[in-house]
Amino acid sequence: MGSEQKRRRAGGRAGHAERAGVRAIEQMPWRIPVNPDRPIEPLDEAGVQSIHKGAMRILKDIGIRFLNEEALALFRQAGVRVEGETVRMDEDFVMEMIGRAPRRFTVTPRNPDRTLTFGGREIYFGNVSSPPNYWDLARGKVPGFMEGFRDFIKLTQYFNCIHFAGGYPVEPVDVHPSVRHLDCLYEKLTLTDKVCHAYSLGKERVEDAMEMVRIAGGLSHQDFRARPRMFTNINSVSPLKHDFPMIDGALRLARAGQLVVVTPFTLAGAMAPVTMAGAVTLSIAEALSAIALLQYAAPGSPAMIGTFTSNVDMKSGAPAFGTPEYMRATQMTGQLARFYGLPLRSSGVCAANVPDGQSMWETSNSLWAAMQSGTNMVYHAAGWLEGGLIASPEKFVMDCEMVQMLQRYMEPRVWATGPEDIALETIAEVGPEGHYFGCQHTQDRYSTAFYAPFASDWRNFEAWQIDGAVWTAERSHRIAKAILAEFEAPPMDDAVREELRAFVARRKEEGGAPTDF
Repeated sequence: MGSEQKRRRAGGRAGHAERAGVRAIEQMPWRIPVNPDRPIEPLDEAGVQSIHKGAMRILKDIGIRFLNEEALALFRQAGVRVEGETVRMDEDFVMEMIGRAPRRFTVTPRNPDRTLTFGGREIYFGNVSSPPNYWDLARGKVPGFMEGFRDFIKLTQYFNCIHFAGGYPVEPVDVHPSVRHLDCLYEKLTLTDKVCHAYSLGKERVEDAMEMVRIAGGLSHQDFRARPRMFTNINSVSPLKHDFPMIDGALRLARAGQLVVVTPFTLAGAMAPVTMAGAVTLSIAEALSAIALLQYAAPGSPAMIGTFTSNVDMKSGAPAFGTPEYMRATQMTGQLARFYGLPLRSSGVCAANVPDGQSMWETSNSLWAAMQSGTNMVYHAAGWLEGGLIASPEKFVMDCEMVQMLQRYMEPRVWATGPEDIALETIAEVGPEGHYFGCQHTQDRYSTAFYAPFASDWRNFEAWQIDGAVWTAERSHRIAKAILAEFEAPPMDDAVREELRAFVARRKEEGGAPTDF
């Protein structure tokens, strides 16, 4: 098989529908958004240094626990102080290791037209990942199930504003954990052609995921390892701890040249100091410790620092997202990511339980924080509810409306100042008594001048009421159903599909990944 992909089949119902102009919604085309704005930087230089030096003190004097013997052995080999499971490393070692990570790199999925480049001003949005529960207007809240999983993967592929397929958009608990990764990744790789994620949960799941991504891309083993083709995200076990399976998986992926995102989960007041500076400092220390390990084991492997620093509700202890504190923590972490020369991951998150007003203002705050921080990868950008415990198709649709708006906001033509944009001749033509509806300048641009929504209803109250007075969540429910009804998977060579299916069947016969039940 060639170094890239086999030739694909084209067309089908989806291709015909597109040519005929019949779609569930009119959406923006696929694009690579480039954030033109300077990041918001709440910290001055002294503030950046304070957090950096604080993180270095944590790493040198307090230490990080690594519950992974291979990691401990690598640190001993590197000359780092290891006492039991606690690792202490000095600033020179950390900065040398961080300096090995590439500042800019690409991740190429099975469809090379969906290649993503990280490390510049590009910003990419992904689906909700990992909730154990599903909610929609028809079912209410139910445990995750495979049909719902497939629907979310279809939405992930359908929306052009979503650039990558993150973790399971909902955990399908009706599939046994020993083989769940096989079924889920098969669906993800056949229903999407975008950059995909695999969970870093031990040897079997990671090795299976890499092999499936390789097969789906029609790649040789050498070609798979020649450049990043997929990614994983690992979390620390805050405070000050990395567990066995995530570090094991991260090491395997890094040695294979694949992207590893390190995202501590630091909630101020619970797993981190109640002050945002303290929480960010702890988060930075935890992230750098893992990235240093990966760069020692696999120098030059792609790495990204992630932020998930927010606060808890001090009345209930529940996580809160999209708060003012969350926004500032994300901006602060962005400053530190640029200080270390690492791309940044953040999230589109909220604490709301249903797709209501709260869900949208909190998610809006989170997404704007991503924009303002210089984020490159926005995880959970569509579909997240209940602090990550619920995935909702209605919320997915609503979030995609907002993500589209942000991508329109980043289009340079919105603020272009050429002669045709200043439009002096048109202003003179219309004068003080006319209007601009019928002039040629407007007629030439009316269809592209402004953002066109697919979920928002811009009619007045009476028109909206006559048409059934449909609220946003119900409109979004209908839109999701219409999208799923017309969905057709992206083309895949029949031989590749069969090889992928055969691999899944063989690994299931072998028992998949070991579990204790």
